[in-house]
Amino acid sequence: QVQLVESGGGLVQAGGSLRLSCRGSGRTFVNYAVGWFRQAPGKEREFVSRIDLSGRARDYADAVKGRFTISRDLAKNTVFLQMNNLKNEDTAVYYCAARYRYTSAEADKYSSWGQGTQITVSS
Repeated sequence: QVQLVESGGGLVQAGGSLRLSCRGSGRTFVNYAVGWFRQAPGKEREFVSRIDLSGRARDYADAVKGRFTISRDLAKNTVFLQMNNLKNEDTAVYYCAARYRYTSAEADKYSSWGQGTQITVSS
């Protein structure tokens, strides 16, 4: 298990951009895959994006494909989520999560979670 700290949330206008950061503790963070999930009021938590240990394999939910980009800086123990062309429906609490070795689009496969950060998109 690793501890995760998120940053970068806030209020943004529709069409704007925002970048989220997820920093993992310890030198073993390099052995963990990372996923991003979000949860809007009254809805279930949904998959957003994931990235493997090397940072070379990346995947996105259809709702954000072409607008969001996930990346990681192994030297800094940090995973980023660049969000462009934000829409009202992107409003949610965003969570990063870590899983040993292998990625997943299923939230219950992840053992470590960040505290969540609110993203609000206004028109």
